[in-house]
Amino acid sequence: MKSPARRPRLAVIVANGITGDSRVQKTAVAAARDGWDVTLIGRSDTKRVQRSRLGPIEVIRVPVAKEYLKSVKSRRAHPLRGTMTQFRLQDQAALGRYRVSYQAWVRRTSAQTTWSGTPRRVSLKAVLRARRVVYKLRVRAFKWEQRRTPKNTVPVRDWRQDWPQLVDLDLAFGPVIEELKPDVIHANDATTIVTAACSAARLRGSGHRCVWLYDAHEYIRGVEWPSPRQAYALPAAEAEHIGRADAVVTVSPQLAELLRDDHGLSGLPLVVGNSPVREVIGSGSVRASVREVCGLGPEVPLMVYSGWLGPERGVDAVINALPELPGVHLALVCSRTTPLLEQLLATAERLGVRDRIHLAPYVPQHEVADYLSSADIGLTPFRRVPNCEVSLPTKVSEYLQAGLPLVTSDVRVIKEYVEEKEIGEVFTWDDPATFAAAASRALKRRTELAAHISEDVLKELSWEHQSAGLLKLYRTLSKKTPPVPSTVVPWDVQETPGAAPIGASSGKPGAPVWTELGSTPVKLGIGPANYAGQGAAFAQALSQANPDVSVEVVMNKRAESFDYPADVYVDAERLGDLDVQLQQVQRIVGRYSHLIVDAFMPVFGRLNGDTIAGDLAALSKARIKVALLSHGSDIRHPARHLERHEYSLFRDAPEGIAERLQVKAEVNRRIADESGLPVFVTTPDLLDDLPMAKWTPLVVDVESWAADRPVMERKRPIVLHAPSKRWTKGTDRVMPVLTDLHDKGVIDFRLVEGIPWAEMQALVKESDLVLDQVTTGSYGTFAVEAMAAGKPVIAHISDSVKAAANGDLPVVSATPDTLREVLGGLIDDRDGTAAIGRASAEFARTYHDGRWTAQVLSGFLK
Repeated sequence: MKSPARRPRLAVIVANGITGDSRVQKTAVAAARDGWDVTLIGRSDTKRVQRSRLGPIEVIRVPVAKEYLKSVKSRRAHPLRGTMTQFRLQDQAALGRYRVSYQAWVRRTSAQTTWSGTPRRVSLKAVLRARRVVYKLRVRAFKWEQRRTPKNTVPVRDWRQDWPQLVDLDLAFGPVIEELKPDVIHANDATTIVTAACSAARLRGSGHRCVWLYDAHEYIRGVEWPSPRQAYALPAAEAEHIGRADAVVTVSPQLAELLRDDHGLSGLPLVVGNSPVREVIGSGSVRASVREVCGLGPEVPLMVYSGWLGPERGVDAVINALPELPGVHLALVCSRTTPLLEQLLATAERLGVRDRIHLAPYVPQHEVADYLSSADIGLTPFRRVPNCEVSLPTKVSEYLQAGLPLVTSDVRVIKEYVEEKEIGEVFTWDDPATFAAAASRALKRRTELAAHISEDVLKELSWEHQSAGLLKLYRTLSKKTPPVPSTVVPWDVQETPGAAPIGASSGKPGAPVWTELGSTPVKLGIGPANYAGQGAAFAQALSQANPDVSVEVVMNKRAESFDYPADVYVDAERLGDLDVQLQQVQRIVGRYSHLIVDAFMPVFGRLNGDTIAGDLAALSKARIKVALLSHGSDIRHPARHLERHEYSLFRDAPEGIAERLQVKAEVNRRIADESGLPVFVTTPDLLDDLPMAKWTPLVVDVESWAADRPVMERKRPIVLHAPSKRWTKGTDRVMPVLTDLHDKGVIDFRLVEGIPWAEMQALVKESDLVLDQVTTGSYGTFAVEAMAAGKPVIAHISDSVKAAANGDLPVVSATPDTLREVLGGLIDDRDGTAAIGRASAEFARTYHDGRWTAQVLSGFLK
């Protein structure tokens, strides 16, 4: 039988890390919904290829070396002279290698002069003297040439020499694209235009028909590039290759006209505005609104700026105007702390308005409109630079889909749009006083302005409408019509781990091992909680995934603590002692480049208080990049948990515990909000308490827990329950059901408490079913270990946890009221239950062997 033809293949390429690039992600999803076989290719932030999936879309992040860049930098203004003075010494690293090689040779040869007879000794000493002269000359010549190398950045007017990063990107991306053999290449931004042009040409030369289109996200001739060479190179590369594209796409009619006129294109580029997906707005998928993240009530006037913070974005005018807007708050939705953001916040501190500025994290692209909708007005305070003048930015569509009137500077396109639609107020871009007046008017007229955000406006500014032309263009260029997809790809599909590993596994069961802190670019500290040994497990996962990372694990240890692996154990009873505190300062400052603080604990003992908040200023001054890692009780808010869960563990907590934990959770939430640091959580339920966080799944030694013993073959299946503390698992609530079924001979129930963890592994592998908890709505380390052993796990799982796991979580959900029925169903359908066990093992390998956790943390470890 003839095999069916493959789906037409689309490669969407972008030079960034993909995450946060809503246009690129929506392009890929739209094409997949249209039936294309889509691969999304971006840049890895490690030295390894990273693979994942976005529903049916394969996501490949490719490492980009800097070899061509290094070779260009080694070429000097006097190439002939440089060839002589820098012979085979391309850079400082090459000089270092030469030094080491020479020193090793000297040690070996000088030793031989002692061991050798007189004639050979004389000749060896002569060689030593001659080579010493050559060595000194080469080192001096290298330094002399380096001092005379021009330090200016005047373009040499060859884009390959002026911005060799474009060539390095092509060398990295090109082979991946050509191996894929796409029918269409969609190149995003000028940084990928060279790669797309070369790869398409090479594929055509090999006999494979491939078309490509160039998607110009901005007017690059109008961007204020930080380097004159970059300012020359990117427009030059665009000019050289844009005419070779089979089609050109851009974001606004004005930019389309500029591209046509600048490059003599035969027709106008297709306009595809970067708008939100309207279908998912109001779906309720967003965990928290921007107002909730800021901790503000509905009565507080709230302005929001969402997106990249660059000097041209004009947010400084907003900050400078805040003293004239008493009571008005500002939310800055941004991805990370930057020097510019720190500068803006310092200005706000000086003006006395810092307490009215709130940092809010990014959310997935399909949640943006709902996330922003609780604010009152959206801001586009752009400066009047050419690139900002020629298009409606993405944030305009996002604000309007969120129902927010606009306050915009007088940049041409946005000003004309706002005034035509009567949906906002305009101010003079460099005048904070006019911003304050415009914002005041907009807040007073909010209801009136919002009423002008019509159905026609919303339809036009939707991705469904904008992307229709793009999908038609793919078909026209490729002369291919994709078949109807077998399943509908949801617009809000989430990225999940791929099948391929992102790092090599040691393959050794038992205690985790990691690269000892040393001479790597990233020197990471993890601690000081190390709950359940997760600090050590994270250390192994990160150092295996990235050879540039070395780690030191620290654990505050009490007499009753388990001996989880760590590099440094600190006596928890002595954290108040000055000598212990100074030891921690000396160990961290000057040694770490990055620090993951777990459980919000201080890292300098109690030198600056009982939480990490007091240590942050010193860590910042030491230029240590800090992230926060939450495990559970440090951030889980008892009162809110009680509201969400009928059988919350806090209903059975011993007296006083819930109150103490609530105080701790509220303090730690304030630290997370006010610090603006990256925040990670080890279990997905904690996203309810820290909506700005990212889930970094628990890491277990999957291989050591793997078991080949089949489940559900006994007449009385063994049901294992192993609470560390009964009230945290709901043990007393489920015991009546389990005891009754055991007494009736339906199950062999085994309650295990207080045994060494090494014995626990054997008990888990022997069991058929594992009952974890019915009190938290999530699953923890023990559940993951049981899944790794291929055991079906029963626990209460909330809807938000299911959503965070993208619907893949194979844990069987039960409450005390439904446990009897759930167990009966599992026993009646033994084949189906065994299949759940196999899916559990696969889930543990996919999410919890450390690879996905390392990939989530890779952005922080840049």
